[in-house]
Amino acid sequence: MRAAAIVAVSIVVFGWVLLPVRTYGVSMEPTHRAGELVFINALAYRWARPQRGDIAAIELVGRKVVYLKRIVGLPGERITIRAGLVLVNGQPLSEEYVRYRVPDWNVPDTRLGGTEYFVVGDNRSMPQQLHEFGKVGEPRLIGKLLF
Repeated sequence: MRAAAIVAVSIVVFGWVLLPVRTYGVSMEPTHRAGELVFINALAYRWARPQRGDIAAIELVGRKVVYLKRIVGLPGERITIRAGLVLVNGQPLSEEYVRYRVPDWNVPDTRLGGTEYFVVGDNRSMPQQLHEFGKVGEPRLIGKLLF
């Protein structure tokens, strides 16, 4: 009976509440390295809106294939990247988690809609063309990194 209860609770917790994700690639370095096992709180955005600075899991193909990216832009804001520096409504964003950035990262003004967020990885030393970033609709944000 105990074993069945443990299995049932594990299926619920690790299937719908705490989603285990193995990181892949270098886009979130040095914050997270490739191959790390992290947990996503899938309930985080049910009761609270995503916040700037959150590391969020972004749904690509269901909950089995996700990106981990940092939220830098919130709904209604204007985001620009100039010489590797993120500007929010024209003001530089303090990003202490970015250790390396190259000056050739440039993204023109991007206005976010009422349910859109701007996400980008912490590793700004890699070429911009190799990095997945940009607008993400709120329904694709499936949760927040637990720790």
